[in-house]
Amino acid sequence: MRPALRIAALVGLCAPAALAQQASGPSSVTDRPQQFAQNPLVAEADALYLRRQEGRVGAKASPGMINQAIALYDKATADPHYVEARWKLMRALYFKGCYTGLDDDSKKAVFEKAKRVGDDAVAILDSSLEEKGIKGFIEFGPEALAGNLKDRSDAAPTFYWAAACWGQWAVASGALEAARKGAADKIRDYGLTVIGLDPEFEEGGGYRIVGRLHDQAPWIPFITGWVSHDEALKYLRLANQVNARNFANRHFLAEALHRGDAKEQAEAVAIEQALVAASPSPQRLVEELSMQELARQTLADWK
Repeated sequence: MRPALRIAALVGLCAPAALAQQASGPSSVTDRPQQFAQNPLVAEADALYLRRQEGRVGAKASPGMINQAIALYDKATADPHYVEARWKLMRALYFKGCYTGLDDDSKKAVFEKAKRVGDDAVAILDSSLEEKGIKGFIEFGPEALAGNLKDRSDAAPTFYWAAACWGQWAVASGALEAARKGAADKIRDYGLTVIGLDPEFEEGGGYRIVGRLHDQAPWIPFITGWVSHDEALKYLRLANQVNARNFANRHFLAEALHRGDAKEQAEAVAIEQALVAASPSPQRLVEELSMQELARQTLADWK
């Protein structure tokens, strides 16, 4: 991968976004049926999202179900204060952009929209804090901000999917535009906020975001001078401590380890070999098959 594009390869690079779940364990937190969705549009869209793998060909999803879900979530965002509809719309747009075989221009359009939706959702959360006299990221770091949002069940998925969609937007837009928009700082801060809200969310999703960013983002003076290989390994190992079966946690740790010494490289190969041999989850088949394809490619490159 060219360094110019690595800034956004943090949460799946169009492999599992919350990225990947257990074949014989719990499904993703944001992948479960939303039993308490009050808006009928969102409830219907949730049911369609759970059927997003219907009609797939290998790791390529059919756009039918996900397009229907997107349309309903989009309608529900007509409510200017409805955060749930927005994070679910981001999640659906992420799936469409990553797994339905879009061309580059179409992907860019999808993630441009997802990024805007994410910014809107974060702004709604920020406004709820401003009512309490808190100015969000302006006055507080992400950890402190998270502490003031713990009463919002929609906060962790909002920041998680906003980070994921910002990452894919950066890939589609290129390094110069991503740097100009401050994508790396935003993704890092959103990931740290997820950790502060719930370190176990999406099977270590916050750790995964921050660790992957440290591993993949190019070092640019005064822009991403904070990236660190040691930090990458720290956060990715924390993600694996939360869930060592998660396909993305394993693959991202392996890639980071392979940049180390001979012992770490051997560990990386073993992780990828085990991942390729694992059984994908029926509930997240497209995402996990995609991650296994990446692992196979990585092993081939390392030979």
